[in-house]
Amino acid sequence: MDLPPKPTKLNVTAARISVMIVLALVSLATVDAMNPRLSSNSLEFQAINCRKHSALLTEFGGVGDGITSNTHAFRKAIEHLSTMAADGGAQLVVPSGKWLTGSFNLTSHFTLFIDKEAKILASQNESEWPPVKVLPSYGRGRDAPGGRYSSLIFETNLTDVVITGNNGTIDGQGSSWWEKFKKGELKVTRPYVIEIMYSDQIQISNLTLINSPSWFVHPIYSRNVIILGLTILAPVTVPNTDGINPDSCSNTRFEDCYIVSGDDCIAIKSGWDQYGIKFGMPTEDLVIRRLTCISPDSAGIALGSEMSGGIRNVRIENVTAINTQSAVRIKTARGRGGFVKDIFVRRMFLSTMKYVFWITGDYKSHADDKFDPSALPLIKNINYRDVVAENVNMSANLAGISGDPFTDICVSNVKIGLSATPKKLQWNCTNIEGFCSDVDPPPCAPLAKAAKSGGCDFPEDQLPIENVQLKSCLVEIPTFS
Repeated sequence: MDLPPKPTKLNVTAARISVMIVLALVSLATVDAMNPRLSSNSLEFQAINCRKHSALLTEFGGVGDGITSNTHAFRKAIEHLSTMAADGGAQLVVPSGKWLTGSFNLTSHFTLFIDKEAKILASQNESEWPPVKVLPSYGRGRDAPGGRYSSLIFETNLTDVVITGNNGTIDGQGSSWWEKFKKGELKVTRPYVIEIMYSDQIQISNLTLINSPSWFVHPIYSRNVIILGLTILAPVTVPNTDGINPDSCSNTRFEDCYIVSGDDCIAIKSGWDQYGIKFGMPTEDLVIRRLTCISPDSAGIALGSEMSGGIRNVRIENVTAINTQSAVRIKTARGRGGFVKDIFVRRMFLSTMKYVFWITGDYKSHADDKFDPSALPLIKNINYRDVVAENVNMSANLAGISGDPFTDICVSNVKIGLSATPKKLQWNCTNIEGFCSDVDPPPCAPLAKAAKSGGCDFPEDQLPIENVQLKSCLVEIPTFS
């Protein structure tokens, strides 16, 4: 029988090296399992502009444990990235984690990107919410005559700002604020989640916003604003949790938003009584498309009640409202002045509604007792068409102002299915003048004049904001492997 060859010194050495390599690989695998390595994935997103520079919040001391305050980290990061505005701009990435923070300000030519596994938590420590001046078109705070707290994400005089993500979350943690408001303990107005003032070229998109202390998104005195793909959620029992409130803004576009609110899902505004009249900045050239709203105690879309600077040329289409008090409501009063005119609404599907159409000329809320009761609003050329509604209590409650009728109200191609216990009077109309065609149940006498052939107007031209094309941008999202 042949015996195996005697091992040589070289063979023994090679065997030992092989064993050492295997042991090393096993050891490295064990270390990797205990300490995952940080890597990144490239994610494409849509924005009005892309950025040359990028940074992570963790590079500035951010700690995503839900306990540590990151107010300083956000402020430090944005201050640093602001120096890159003239060199292609910068983006700040908020990675996976829970990031507790107070109010912080943005900068121009900047993107805040919130990862899908990230949640920004608003601090409940009032010392992290600096005071800001009252809005000049309001003359006082909304909750109290004093000032107001800065919003969680805030700034004025910005150009080219994007707040976006791949459905990351901002939690306003509003419950403590709601309780203080309910008890009358607040001396200043509650903060909002996002407020951008005196700014141009703003995009807010693809985020989930929950539990705001008050309003969620408030662009004011701004132009060229695009809001896309927001999910906004608040308890339906909490007042003043409006979803999106464009206020004295021009050339704005809202699309594909889902809102559950204790107040109006969208409220279009332009200042309050004599302060709004003096400031004189209307909201105009606004497009709202593909909104879904649930708001049992308020409107899908409200125009007013603070409309003293005027609201005009608003185009609303493809709205779904479920278990909502009314669809598109106009709210105004003596002393408001201003105007709401050239409003166009089409393609609404409504289910379980108190009213389909609601116009209120005696809304009682005033900034103070110095308003001029002779300052009457102009409400004119309001168009609703192509509406299907079911389980409705009352078709319409339309009330103008004595001596100041609301005119050119047009309703066409409307089918309203009533609830099991509807109001006996389906159309209540006072100080209203207008037209209708193909409406069931039949409208009130002041709307009985026939609308023109083809029904109520809806413009077919496009506003400048509709021609803005978003760019494909990249962001590196850190991951553990």
